[in-house]
Amino acid sequence: MNTAQIIELLPFLIPLVVVELSLAIIALVHVLRHPNYKFGNKIMWVVIVLIVQFIGPVIYFTLGRGDE
Repeated sequence: MNTAQIIELLPFLIPLVVVELSLAIIALVHVLRHPNYKFGNKIMWVVIVLIVQFIGPVIYFTLGRGDE
């Protein structure tokens, strides 16, 4: 992939990266502040949120987030 192709994709990539980082940060803050999870523990959810980029935060908010 040359530089012209990368520059051509920037309008698509920049918003995608911003959304992914925002989701990861929000999910990580929530994991660290709340002690209740449907299953698993804090360490497991931190690893999932940080390692499984983009899908990790979505998995946490749909499956792991416990009652407030």
